[in-house]
Amino acid sequence: MDDPEDVYPLLKSYEGRPAGSGRGKDPVNAPMIRHWCEAMGDANPAYAGADPVAPPTMLQVWTMGGLSGPIGRAAAYGELLALLDSAGCTAVVATDCEQEYLRPLRPGHVITFDSVIESVSPRKTTKLGAGHFVTTRTDIRADGEPAGTHRFRIFKYAPAKASAKASANGSANASAEASVKDPGESRAARPRPVVNRDNAGFWDGVAERRLLIQRCDACGALRFPWLPGCGGCGSPEWTAVEASGAGTVFSYVVVHHPPFPAFDPPYAVALIELAEGVRMISNISGVPHDRVRIGMPVELEFVRVDGGQLLPVFRAPASQAAL
Repeated sequence: MDDPEDVYPLLKSYEGRPAGSGRGKDPVNAPMIRHWCEAMGDANPAYAGADPVAPPTMLQVWTMGGLSGPIGRAAAYGELLALLDSAGCTAVVATDCEQEYLRPLRPGHVITFDSVIESVSPRKTTKLGAGHFVTTRTDIRADGEPAGTHRFRIFKYAPAKASAKASANGSANASAEASVKDPGESRAARPRPVVNRDNAGFWDGVAERRLLIQRCDACGALRFPWLPGCGGCGSPEWTAVEASGAGTVFSYVVVHHPPFPAFDPPYAVALIELAEGVRMISNISGVPHDRVRIGMPVELEFVRVDGGQLLPVFRAPASQAAL
């Protein structure tokens, strides 16, 4: 059946109900740490030797059930998914996850966990289709002590149906129609940036037309993108500092395919090295895509796109367009 307006209160009633609980199949152990590090190409000496710690990003691994299926899934979570299926939201895609680390995990730690259905969003319409975002929160313990939190978000949706016209005419005609479309005609909205507790300060700065990067309070290293801790010394203490906005093109690509409704290929996407030494990805404005060059100087500007979203981009000097 279709997803009626009155189904959302029923979906929302599942918030706060258990999604699962259990005990990890194996204690934290050195072989699994080694296999993870080999797969990830991570040679950090902290994860090897006689007294290794587990990479923090393995947090969820210790709760996985493997090929035999999830451990201790609660009935409420299955009921919620079945309800979404009955509302026509039969497809699913994982969208993102967030992790918070409270203590290092070492071989021998016994892992237990409890999961809860944290939130069910109102009906959302995306390029994939219309449906609901479901977020679960898993609190993980090591030998009974809090070790971390894992939030996992999926999108359960009804797949968007291709129009009969597109099916009949084929992609060639669709491309031809796009090429003669009125430039003033509205198009799909740009994807919105994901704002979370780790990067909210950066987007607060953008709203004030300031480009903020992080400086580690312990070792002084600058970093971007925003992270909860220093990749050099590991300190969680940092200060936001404003970048000058000057930079150069360190590398770039010209995107031709696949086309995305919110953009008009070809266009250049560059890795910008800021004067402060950190790098960030940005569109290049002010010059055609085929005039972008490595080493080209660029300056920060802020542009407002559809929906009022303010974004930082980099503009090449007008003199570069004629080169």
